Amino acid sequence: MLSAELQVASYPEGGVGPQHFSVVKVEVPDGADGLAEGEVLVRNTWTSVDPGLRLRLRAAAPEGYFSAFPLGAPMDGILTVGEVVASRAAGFTTGDTVWHSLGWREHSVVRASDEAMNGIGTLRQLELHGNEPQWFLGALGPMGLTAYAGLAVARALRGGEVLWVSAGAGAVGSLVAQMARLLGHHVIASTGSQEKVRWLQDTLGVDAFSYRDEEPGAALKRLAPDGIDVYFDNVGGDHLEAALDAMRMRGRIALCGSVSDYESEPRGPSNVFLATAKNLTLSGFRGSLYLDLLPEMQARVGRWLQEGHLVCPETVYDGLATAPQALADMLRGRTRGKTLVRL
Repeated sequence: MLSAELQVASYPEGGVGPQHFSVVKVEVPDGADGLAEGEVLVRNTWTSVDPGLRLRLRAAAPEGYFSAFPLGAPMDGILTVGEVVASRAAGFTTGDTVWHSLGWREHSVVRASDEAMNGIGTLRQLELHGNEPQWFLGALGPMGLTAYAGLAVARALRGGEVLWVSAGAGAVGSLVAQMARLLGHHVIASTGSQEKVRWLQDTLGVDAFSYRDEEPGAALKRLAPDGIDVYFDNVGGDHLEAALDAMRMRGRIALCGSVSDYESEPRGPSNVFLATAKNLTLSGFRGSLYLDLLPEMQARVGRWLQEGHLVCPETVYDGLATAPQALADMLRGRTRGKTLVRL
């Protein structure tokens, strides 16, 4: 049968947009007879849209990261939730809800034994337990793991400190803000609009400021006059520079992302020596490398979700063809929480 998938048509120079992709019809099996041993056919229902995809929309992705998307070929490394419609793999049956890494397509043929995305994207059966399936692309999946792992590497799971998270209304940032508040931190979140500031304050219950209306350094002096202990960095550039200025002695920084550099020339901080002067710890990390924390995170976050202490904000686009626009909008700060495409 014919099914649609998105392929990269050209690498963007500057801003990404729908013109850099093509919707292509491809043949997929229409039942188990067309599958090889160990394969599963999945009808995808939700697919993820993440800032890191922009790093792979280059002729060469950053060294040590996932490889660049090839032109005119299926995309991989995009976490997706779907329903098994046919299976020749042990442990997977028709009707199972699963996640896998072959997203931005309507149907995927997945080899159950193939490890993907350092293990986080390997085909996995999901036990919903009353949770919404798409939450496993957000709070109960890689986004939640990234937020939780960043707090772990910054030694911030014990709570009781002053923590700043940038891109605080985004998929990871909004989870960090809520987790940190629930752990007992005084949380400051930055974002790009006053509308999002109000949402962070009124809905998530944290202090917030817009970097478009107030320089991060000035905002931190106002909201944390005695300094901060932990910074969860999703932005890099001038935000990281402001954090280095504001950090107290022996503070910790979790380096999660640098979205300010993804569509422009890198703008590194000019005050890196403060890391030495203040005896700071700067820890780069990727959530997918902390798969051992997934059960602990899902148990803790699942409880918070069931008790109504944590919310999963979503910005949803409908139809496969909207995924490129969803990515463009997210990179420009036009979405809130987890950005998803419903198929």
